[in-house]
Formats: sequence, C-alpha cells, structure tokens
Amino acid sequence: MEEIVNKLREDGKTIATMESCTGGYIVNAITNIPGASYVLKYSAITYANEFKIKMGVNEEIIDKYSVYSQEVADQMSLKITEFANSDYGIGITGKLLRKDQNNDYGLDNEVFISIYDKEHNKYIKSKVKVIYDRREENKELVLKEVIYLLNKILRIK
Repeated sequence: MEEIVNKLREDGKTIATMESCTGGYIVNAITNIPGASYVLKYSAITYANEFKIKMGVNEEIIDKYSVYSQEVADQMSLKITEFANSDYGIGITGKLLRKDQNNDYGLDNEVFISIYDKEHNKYIKSKVKVIYDRREENKELVLKEVIYLLNKILRIK
C-alpha cells in the first residue's frame, strides 16, 4: 500500500472508498501509510442498504441485481468518486462467509470489488472467493486483490 499511496501522491491523484463487508479494512490500510492525507479524500462504511442509497447508489440497481453484486460495487465506486470528487473510487460489497437474513441473495463467500477511474471513465472489476473462517483473514484476501488492481491501474511494477 505504501507504493500506491506514494504513486498517487507523486501523480497528484486522489482516492475515496465505500466499503461494506470489509468495514473500513481498505481505508485503514491506506491511512496506515504516512502521507495518506494527501491522497485520501473520503471514506464511507455502508453496511446498510439505506446508507448506500443515501450515498447515491441507485436503489433500483440494488433491487434488480441485489446488494451483493458487481453492479452495486460499480455504483459504490462511481458514487464515492463523485461524492468526494476524487480520481479513483473503490466500492466493495459481498459476504464474508456469513448469511444475511435481511438480504438473502448471492453466495456467502463472494466479495465484489470495483475501482472507478474518473479520468478514463472506466471500471476495473474483480470478484474474490473468501475461504477462511476468520473475517479478518478474508478481509486480507480482499485487500490483496485491491492492491493488485491498484498496482495495475497505477502501473506500479
């Protein structure tokens, strides 16, 4: 993450996050790096659908695809980018091997990742299958995938 924060800073770029199942794990990794305040614009943890919607996620997309979908992760990354006026936005939704009685859709071991690149108006997407019993280990899997994607986007070797 240190290389990512440094590259964003070097390039004069900013980032924002909207996380659900990872509960701030990604933004925590960013803020653990000195100089993160130069690149991090905003972060939201939106466990409840109500707050995803308040942050701009289209309720019709949640209803059509379920809150546990790539489409909702894309909305999250786009809307946090717009809200924070950042260059990149990260959206994460899914389940970490846990049933959700309020949203009984999708697999219990899938996490959807979306990074929105405002300059190129495109989404970089991924899906992670979580495999561990401990939530923190599954969050670490998701973080590793986010780091991989950001390295690819920022062309860090």
